[in-house]
Amino acid sequence: MSWEDAWNNAQSNFSSIRDMLRSLNSPRSRIIRVGQLDSELLDLELVNLLMEPLRKALSLINTSLQRRFDAEMHLLIQLILYRLSVWDLGASYGAKLQGLRYVTPASDGRKIAPSGIPRQILLMHGALTIVGPYIHNRLRAYGLSKAWPDAPSSDRRRRLWDLLVNLESSYALLGLTSFVIFLWNGQYRTIADRLFKLRLIPARRLVQRDVSYEFMNRQMVWHAFTEFLLFFLPLINTRKIQRRFDRMKTNALSLIVSSSKAAAAPKIRGKYWSLPENECAICTENASFSINMAEASMTFTNVTHLIPSEAGQDPEAVPTHSINTPYITDCQHTYCYHCIAERMMRSADDTHDTQGWECLRCAQIVQSAERYVVDSSGSEVSGSDYAFSSDMDFDVTDISESIGSYSESGLSDDYSI
Repeated sequence: MSWEDAWNNAQSNFSSIRDMLRSLNSPRSRIIRVGQLDSELLDLELVNLLMEPLRKALSLINTSLQRRFDAEMHLLIQLILYRLSVWDLGASYGAKLQGLRYVTPASDGRKIAPSGIPRQILLMHGALTIVGPYIHNRLRAYGLSKAWPDAPSSDRRRRLWDLLVNLESSYALLGLTSFVIFLWNGQYRTIADRLFKLRLIPARRLVQRDVSYEFMNRQMVWHAFTEFLLFFLPLINTRKIQRRFDRMKTNALSLIVSSSKAAAAPKIRGKYWSLPENECAICTENASFSINMAEASMTFTNVTHLIPSEAGQDPEAVPTHSINTPYITDCQHTYCYHCIAERMMRSADDTHDTQGWECLRCAQIVQSAERYVVDSSGSEVSGSDYAFSSDMDFDVTDISESIGSYSESGLSDDYSI
């Protein structure tokens, strides 16, 4: 048949195509420099994550112990990770995450580690990358503790320190040169890799660099949120908010206590309960006593006509003792700042008075007092029915510190206006 003849004739062509494909070299894998650098950063971050709980545990036992053996713990963790990753798997954990692995030239009959790399190369590579930096850090710390840099130039310790500094400078220069070459050809990321010819290559034939933007998105959202907080928080008056919250709490507690006392006992009236709200009861009481200079004994004579009667007074009348810098007590009565401060301080200093000062209007024990605040419009007041006249000029926006509370031992806060 014709198709059988065509198939037989094509067999020779198929054979020549197979031979040509075998002679072709496989395409070289793409070298990813960023992946190799990221793998080193991931390894460092993994060591730090493992070191953090150990540092906290030792600091709880003994802080000096944690500082003394911090380098040894770091060395131990690095050796364990090297044994479980590079020795067994042929790549560090960071390199595995980036899809990379170590390769080396032919072993030439040397003993092979589980990763397929000669053991001698891995031992020398681990000693140079892990043990070497540990010895250098310990030697440098010891030299600084013994003041090697401050020794005379002819001293052996100074010469050792100069040698150490020169070695550090030379190693840094070699590291810079090796890194520039790595950026050029993408091989041998570090000096140790270049010395032992350990090269990181992709672990799979098909190289795919999967970039995850989830972490970047979280960082951008958090950065925008922190910028908003830095702009918005200075505009908030936290002291004012806390002050209003404390006032609301105090008023609520006072209302509860007052209602419970009113329900449990008959209403108690103070000495000046009928005095108008726009007058200070303490000023009225102080004015009811005057020094009689005609008496030789300098005794106090009570001026009884200043005490208000139970019938009350005309609310439209001009106040005899107006309130200056009003402060409101926890029983919701208003007094002058200097008057209420003087009475509360005197009561706190009096060792015989164990309860406190009694309000002159309701006969309740006064525990605290705070600045009487008026709204910016001046039409309404908070905390009382007291109405201020237009000739009373005082700041109502930011002065609201409370006088404070006192106990049996004395005042707990400083008095301030």
